[in-house]
Amino acid sequence: MAKNYEEEAKAILKLVGENNVDSVTHCQTRLRFVVKDRKAIDDKALEKLPEVKGVFYGSGQYQVIIGTGVVNDVYAAIAKLSTVNAIYGKDDADTAGKTSNEHKTVVQRLMAMLSGIFIPIIPVIAATGLFLGLKSAATNAQVLKLFGAVPSDIPASLTSVISVLTDTVFAFLPALIVWSTFRYFKGTPIIGIVIGLMLVSPILPNAYSVADGSAKAIMLFGWLPVVGSQGSVLTALVAGFIGAKLELFFRRHMPNVLEQILTPFLTMLVTFAIMIMGVGPIVHAIESGMLVGVEAVIHLPFGIGGFLIGAAYPLMVLIGIHQTMIAIETSLLASTGLNPLITLEAMYGFANLGVALAIFLRARSNKAKATSMGAFTSQLFGVSEPTLFGVLIRYNFRPLIVTVLTSGIGAAILSMLNVAANSYGLAVVPSYLMYIYNGHALLWYTIVSLGTVVAAFVATNAFAIPKEVLTPDGDVETANAVISSTVSDNKVYAPVGGETVALDQVSDPVFASGMMGEGMAIKPAEPDINKVYAPQAGTLSVVADTGHAYGLTTDDGIEILVHLGIDTVNLKGAPFTVAVKAGQHVNQGDLLGTFDQAAIKKAGLDATTIVLITNSKSYARIEPVAADTTVQAGADLLAVQREDVKVESVEPA
Repeated sequence: MAKNYEEEAKAILKLVGENNVDSVTHCQTRLRFVVKDRKAIDDKALEKLPEVKGVFYGSGQYQVIIGTGVVNDVYAAIAKLSTVNAIYGKDDADTAGKTSNEHKTVVQRLMAMLSGIFIPIIPVIAATGLFLGLKSAATNAQVLKLFGAVPSDIPASLTSVISVLTDTVFAFLPALIVWSTFRYFKGTPIIGIVIGLMLVSPILPNAYSVADGSAKAIMLFGWLPVVGSQGSVLTALVAGFIGAKLELFFRRHMPNVLEQILTPFLTMLVTFAIMIMGVGPIVHAIESGMLVGVEAVIHLPFGIGGFLIGAAYPLMVLIGIHQTMIAIETSLLASTGLNPLITLEAMYGFANLGVALAIFLRARSNKAKATSMGAFTSQLFGVSEPTLFGVLIRYNFRPLIVTVLTSGIGAAILSMLNVAANSYGLAVVPSYLMYIYNGHALLWYTIVSLGTVVAAFVATNAFAIPKEVLTPDGDVETANAVISSTVSDNKVYAPVGGETVALDQVSDPVFASGMMGEGMAIKPAEPDINKVYAPQAGTLSVVADTGHAYGLTTDDGIEILVHLGIDTVNLKGAPFTVAVKAGQHVNQGDLLGTFDQAAIKKAGLDATTIVLITNSKSYARIEPVAADTTVQAGADLLAVQREDVKVESVEPA
């Protein structure tokens, strides 16, 4: 007999708040509410409902994680409730189709913009930091002394060549930022990079040289000082924004016969003129004032500024405003060559390690152990969402308080010691590479970071172990049943070809935390159209109307979810085609459908394909293939050690 989900639907609506809901949609794993007031929702009460695996707020939506298959029934029950007919009375395009952008605040949109502009630049800045670190280590007098050499023994020609590796990115950083800003605002990136190069042209006096008095500004018209924009991140952002908007304006209004030549000409001319005729110097002055203020806070006496930054950063991540730090860090690097801000922020990751490890070692619940160990492992490499959402705020706020306080204390000590990184983009274990340029910095960063882990571990054990994790899973059930099991092996195969990605590295924290089950991700290869194949033989339990997800139950009971991309449900099926239907039996390797990866990326979404075993708890062990390897569609992806449980007798409770 089919289960009635009406009571579950009523309970969810009551806790979310019927009058708090603008619209509700669903994908293959979760309900997606657009709400008026996220703070009015009781997360803990929702997580206690029988069908709710967890909750998460992201992409402008309040997401209630239910699970494959069941989410359809719960959604249908919500749709039938007379109390919410008003929500469904509108045209689908006005309700279910609302995008997250339409409900983002100004701050959320600013965060998305900064993230979209700076994330493509992070790898080259991180690489430059490593080059600088290696250069400093290789030319250090004490290091050379071990080999019987001194710095003057290094040929000047070699030093010059090495400087190409270490200096290029920061010399032309404004050009990279203008390029990325054009790209973000749908302008032509090559126009952006040319405008950026104009701002740092060697023909213009270098901004640093003008500042130290070794060069003079060009006096345009005899009264307007013109200098380069070296080190000015904010100037580059403004130039990129103005230029991209001007280009789009000219393209809309230019006759087709002239558009190809005149649009780039006018865009570059007008943008450069605006920047040198006053906007550039004004913006640069504002940026300089901001950096002075930030550095003043960092260096407040007795580590007060460090504590405030270290303690605030976990809360900034929680509410999603931490992306603003990227712009400030880039400005610090460009103007001073050092980044003390990321040093203070980094203690958040180390504090998370201590909290997650403490809960893993104390937990008697297998579910809590798995969640905390998954969070710990991903946090080692800087992915904090599984720890934040799966540990810090899932049980109570004590683990979060421990992270806030220990992160603040660690940051306070580092600020008093004047420790600073020489780059950004690396977190937790890889972050040590940002300090090899200086022995003093590396030593103290190592001591304080490890001390932060220990402090968080001890504090969590003393004050913040949630009671829920101290209760073993299924005590009542296992006491009343006699269970026998047999073990056999099975495999799940790759539905698409591409590069494997560990599940805890994907950008969706719900999938990354393992909340929906164990599995693997694949970053698809890049043909025009990607084909999706059945990962095993079985019956299709779910075929999304939008084509972005498939649920398959194999012939021997493995429940597999193939999810094409992150948040791709919002595309309403545009990049997807479907070749099968729900209820159909397929063989391993049968074509399920296709997706246009280029269209997904053009929409600003991640095309990574997720493959999950949604009934992972039914199996003794699930082993994915190695991450960062290339697989073809149909290749081995997951090895499943299967446990068949048979209840032989049940004693009365």
